[in-house]
Amino acid sequence: MLKGWPAPTSSRLSFVTPFPEGRPLHLATGGRLAPVQVAYETFGRLNETRDNVVFVCHALTGDAHPARHGADDAPGWWEAMVGPGRPVDTHKYYVVCANVLGGCAGTTGPWAAGPDSVPHGDAFPEISVADMVAVHRALLTTLGIRRLRAVVGGSLGGMQTLEWLLRHPGDADGFAVIASTARQSADNLAWNAIARHAIRSSAAVDPSREDGLRAGLGTARMIAHLTYLSERSLQRKFGRTARRSGTRTHPSPVVQGDFAVEGYLEHQTDKFLRRFDARSYLHLMDAMDRFDAFAAPDRLHTLPVPPDVLLYSFASDRLFGPEHSEHVRTGLAARGLAARHERDTTSDVGHDAFLLEVPGFLAAAAGFLAGLDRRPAAVRGDLVPSSG
Repeated sequence: MLKGWPAPTSSRLSFVTPFPEGRPLHLATGGRLAPVQVAYETFGRLNETRDNVVFVCHALTGDAHPARHGADDAPGWWEAMVGPGRPVDTHKYYVVCANVLGGCAGTTGPWAAGPDSVPHGDAFPEISVADMVAVHRALLTTLGIRRLRAVVGGSLGGMQTLEWLLRHPGDADGFAVIASTARQSADNLAWNAIARHAIRSSAAVDPSREDGLRAGLGTARMIAHLTYLSERSLQRKFGRTARRSGTRTHPSPVVQGDFAVEGYLEHQTDKFLRRFDARSYLHLMDAMDRFDAFAAPDRLHTLPVPPDVLLYSFASDRLFGPEHSEHVRTGLAARGLAARHERDTTSDVGHDAFLLEVPGFLAAAAGFLAGLDRRPAAVRGDLVPSSG
């Protein structure tokens, strides 16, 4: 594997290989990939009827660890949503979360070795959001799970959830698409183009390609992080406050300025570089940019009873604001599926609000799942095994 990967996550991580060398994953581009390993975690208990499963899809830089398993475990990235007494209540639901295809936290990506035992590296194939969902579904089949109560995800996780809804609507009682989009806007594409340029241009001028990729990834992370926070929240937290005395010699080579907000970006960069791979970042960004949910045929018309759908957005989100969720609602309505779009106007945090304690949002998510629990069993079908 490439040095330093896969990234360390939780000690509770499990692995399966749903696509071994003799049965490759058929990619949306027409290529094939094998072997494909999936890193995943589970929380809670599977009930006797095996119908209490919630699949959590993670965002661009997430992993399979949304919540801690106990007091001695590391915090997860979605503690506000997943855990005992949380909306995705692990005392009630059996929760499955997997690192995405192309990631660097255990699921096959550029770091992983191919059939020749050599890491894929730059030769790793182009992947899509549809491929990520195919791998998720194959994981569930491997685990013997035939039905989902819900699929839930935010940002890139919401793209996966929407893809799942459109192409495999009978797999779950409900789908929650949070702070997400059906396709990137020109503004979204432009931000990603700058981040991509930062990584590739840095690698081109550095005599060591690996060091160059990482330096560029640091800059790309700073760029992306600004889109996750609102201008108001940055002003409220930092304003023009000066950097604390004695912190000018921060380890990050990217920014060495005078203001506290610069130190914050340096800190976020240093943490990120310890856990993420530049090649994975490029592949996952590319998949997001190519995603166009309503451009491909859907299967919504095949269901006698449609799933419930929650769309949730945040007014302060400058990445995937309410207009993105409204576009999804309109697209689903045009295909005969009514979705509820709820908007939060209380948080000024921005896109990252979906990861935080926002009472109205968490109440909406809990209410949505409670509604799914009340759906009659007669309308439930079985998950169709993924063919890859």
